[in-house]
Amino acid sequence: MTIFRKKENALQTIFKKKKVVIGVIHSLPLPGSPQYQGESLEKIYAFAVAEAQRYAKGGVHGLIVENHGDIPFSKPEDIGHETSAVMAVMTERVRQRVKVPVGINVLANGALPALAIAQASNAAFIRVNQWANAYVANEGIIEGPAAKATRYRSWLRANHLRIFADVHVKHGSHAIVADRTLAELTRDTEFFDADVVIATGQRTGDAAALHEARGIKEATQLPLLIGSGVTEENVIDLLQIADGVIVASSLKEKGVWWTPVSTTKVKRLMNVVAKL
Repeated sequence: MTIFRKKENALQTIFKKKKVVIGVIHSLPLPGSPQYQGESLEKIYAFAVAEAQRYAKGGVHGLIVENHGDIPFSKPEDIGHETSAVMAVMTERVRQRVKVPVGINVLANGALPALAIAQASNAAFIRVNQWANAYVANEGIIEGPAAKATRYRSWLRANHLRIFADVHVKHGSHAIVADRTLAELTRDTEFFDADVVIATGQRTGDAAALHEARGIKEATQLPLLIGSGVTEENVIDLLQIADGVIVASSLKEKGVWWTPVSTTKVKRLMNVVAKL
């Protein structure tokens, strides 16, 4: 079913790869967040750059800069200007030091701040966890920002920024849209002008169910990314369905998001992907 004009394949346009691997930089806590203890901005920027270089040395095709250290995350309307300011500088530092495309994810569901950061730092795309419809997240009820975000993107003269949008995203309940099928939710995301759709598991580090990923893929003409739970062991199976993966936790030194990236683990994953 065609429900929106056919678009160029955003993954191929940005990354120039048939199958894409995107690593996530989980930032240290940023100023204004509960876990921030007064560390210097230079320390925060240096950590992000070091993580980016570990990923790049391992061979990933792209990166996402994410304020994962800002737990508990604010709802979109409560995200402070200080977060946008620091993330813009941090992303620009990363982009200057690595030669792969970079995107932005502002938690939680901060589409407008992400667009501003991406435009200021010359990033290529943003990730938005709930683009259309609504769900009950850890932060409370989160509504899809597509209408506001696309208008803001136009106002910024930033229509080149691509939207990577989750379908049936992790960390929440979708009971309020339980009368809608996964295919319908996928088509809603495409209809509201996303460029790439993302399938996830239930939490960070949890793998997406293959049947859900397949259902999303079959419901849209947009490229599909797997956005959580990607490992060296399952990446081949996932890439048989999807056009790419977003990965972080399994590539960390202890397999958890708050430890540094292991270049050795990145290289092992990329060696597996190279067999496709």
